[in-house]
Amino acid sequence: MQFKLAYLLFLLSLLLSVNSVAQKSKRQVLEARRVQLQKDQVYINALLSNTKRKEINLLGDLKDLDAKINTREDLINAIENESKELSNEIYLNQLEINQNKRDLEALKKDYGNMIYKSYKSKSQNSRIMFLLSSENFFQAYKRFQYMKQYTSFRKSQGEDIQIKTLELQTLTDSLKVKKNKKKALLDEKKKEQSVIEKEKKEQESLLSQVKQKENKYKRQIKQFVREESRINAQIDKIIRDAIAASNKKSDSRTKTSSTTFALTPEAKELASKFELNKGKLDWPVARGFVSTYFGKQPHPVVKSITIQSNGVRITTDKGSKARAVFDGVVLAVQVMSGNKKALLIQHGNYITVYKNLENVVVSKGDKVTTKQVIGTIFTDKITGKTILDFVLSNNTKMENPATWIYKM
Repeated sequence: MQFKLAYLLFLLSLLLSVNSVAQKSKRQVLEARRVQLQKDQVYINALLSNTKRKEINLLGDLKDLDAKINTREDLINAIENESKELSNEIYLNQLEINQNKRDLEALKKDYGNMIYKSYKSKSQNSRIMFLLSSENFFQAYKRFQYMKQYTSFRKSQGEDIQIKTLELQTLTDSLKVKKNKKKALLDEKKKEQSVIEKEKKEQESLLSQVKQKENKYKRQIKQFVREESRINAQIDKIIRDAIAASNKKSDSRTKTSSTTFALTPEAKELASKFELNKGKLDWPVARGFVSTYFGKQPHPVVKSITIQSNGVRITTDKGSKARAVFDGVVLAVQVMSGNKKALLIQHGNYITVYKNLENVVVSKGDKVTTKQVIGTIFTDKITGKTILDFVLSNNTKMENPATWIYKM
């Protein structure tokens, strides 16, 4: 019965230990996520506050504030998740402490009984008399060995008590550290919630101002959408013309209306490598954050208007350079309105487009490599914003860059 009890206690202790390691590993991931969000928040806030002083467009102010609020909400969620995992760790830690206390009490009780029996034995018969009363030498030897083992066992029990005491102290200290960390997380969450309340009040005030001149801003947005559509149509024509040219070169019988590239063996290999790196491609900027995501969506400020984004818009620092996300060949350099440029890079049947460039440092037909600088991103003199429009397509089909770029 005692063996079964000991075995069950051992299994419980092992289970607690395994759970503790698993919980710790999960919390480390959540902690890393929170730390990264804190860094992102500092960067985004600094980037947007630098430009806001120059911002004369109310829509821009609101969009910036929306980005700050979203980032802060992400951080609060990360704090909550980490706090929950920490609570689980504290619970398991407390269970382990309780188990160790019971083990220590049992060890001390056994040790006390053993000392008491040893004392009674010594008072009745001395060790010498115990040996001399042996019937023969073999029995005396066996008694001597028993006495040695008994002494060794007593010493071992004493050492076990010391080890358990240290383990208990370590667990208690660990519990204290975790409780302090949880308190710090809750304090941080409270601080972030206080800031976000102020930002939302500011957001409401700005929205009220926008509402008063909604028709004016609707016209601005529609004008921007028309310009985007015009640029997208130009880029689509460049891609379709390139497809037609590749098909014509490959086979004169191929119809030029085909929507897929006729690839050389070298281009096929490049496309295959590009596909293998889905979700792992480098960012087209060294540092920045996505301020507009891919797809059809309500305008971030005037919700009654729907906008279509063929790619993503990445807000970055003034003077930032655009970089190739993967090896490829420059397909075209297109001059847009305001003398801004768009650069297209071909990766087999995949095309990456880098719009809103002030200048480019490569030419059509040039081979480029991953992370190679291809140009400087344009900075708007009115708003002070530096934004890269990044588009990715498979032949003529637009893809969501967030599924291709690492952690976008």
